[in-house]
Amino acid sequence: MRQAGVLDVGCHSALLTVVRRRGTALEPVFSRKVRLRLHETLDRKGRLDKTGVKSVERAVAEAIAADPRLREPEVFAFATSVIRDAPNRDEIIARVARTTGTRLRVLTGEEEARLAYVAARQWAGSMAGQLLVLDIGGGTVEIASGTEDRPRVVYSLPLGARRITRDWLPGGTAPSPRRLAEVRQHLRQSLEAVPGLPQAETGGRVLACSKSFEQLARLAAAQGKTPRAARQLALPQLRTSASLLTAAGPSRRSKLPGISRHRAEQSLAGALIAQALMEACGAKNVEICPWSTREGLLLERLGMPHTTTRHPRLAG
Repeated sequence: MRQAGVLDVGCHSALLTVVRRRGTALEPVFSRKVRLRLHETLDRKGRLDKTGVKSVERAVAEAIAADPRLREPEVFAFATSVIRDAPNRDEIIARVARTTGTRLRVLTGEEEARLAYVAARQWAGSMAGQLLVLDIGGGTVEIASGTEDRPRVVYSLPLGARRITRDWLPGGTAPSPRRLAEVRQHLRQSLEAVPGLPQAETGGRVLACSKSFEQLARLAAAQGKTPRAARQLALPQLRTSASLLTAAGPSRRSKLPGISRHRAEQSLAGALIAQALMEACGAKNVEICPWSTREGLLLERLGMPHTTTRHPRLAG
C-alpha cells in the first residue's frame, strides 16, 4: 500500500495532504491546514514583506510538524503563484529552506494546468471523453483540453482573482460602472488574444477546478434554493451572482451563502473571470470538480491508473 504527501503553499493556506493508494482509490491518511493571508502582505510589485515571509516559514513548519509519525513518504512541497510570481521568490524559498528544512518547489503555470487536467480526468472517469478544464487561481488562470490521459493544449494566463483585484478592483469593489466595464473588456480582450483557445464541444464536458468556481456554484445554488445544484454552474446563474457581488462590499459578501470571509474581497473578480472564461470558451454550463493541481501531483506520485469510478474529495 503506497503513500504520497503534498504540501501546497498558497495565498490563503499551507495545506499538507497525505494519502495512500488502495487499489484504484485514494484514501486520505492525514491532513493539516494552516491559514495564511499572504495577499495582505504584498506590495504593489507583488513582493512579500517580512511579515509575509515569516508567516510562510511558520505555516510550513507547523504543517510539517503536525504529525510526528510522518516519515514516509517524502513530502512534495510546492508554492503557487503568490510566491512563484513574487520578485523576491528566491529569497522566500531560501529562508523557508533554512528555517524549516523544507525547500518549496515552484511549478510553472502550464504545469499546474496539466496537473489539474490529470486530476480532472481521473475524477471524471476514463469514459469521460472530451474534457475542457478551467481553473481560476490567485495569480493565474489555467485552461487545459484534451481527450487522452494528457491534455492536448494547456494555457496559463495572468488573469487570476487576486491579480485582477489588485490591478483593477481596489478593495475588491468596482468604484464605478465604467471601471466594471473596463475590467470586463480587459478580460474579454485578453482571452480573445489567446491563439486556439479551447472551446466546449458537443458531447464533451467542462470541469471547473477552483475555490472560486466552487463558491460561485454554492452562491448560485442558494439563490435558487437548490443546494444539490451546487455541483453545477450555468452561465445565467453566474451572471446573476456577479451582479449580486458587484452590489455588495467584501464585508457583506462574506455573509452570502458559499462566500468565505478570506476570499470575499476577491470574489467579485473571481465571478467576472469565471463569466469571461465561460463566454470565451463557449461553455453554457460547468461541472464543479473538487480535484485540481494538488490531487494531480498525488495521483502522479502514486502512479495511479485511470478508473471509471469517482473518488471521495480529499480534505482541504
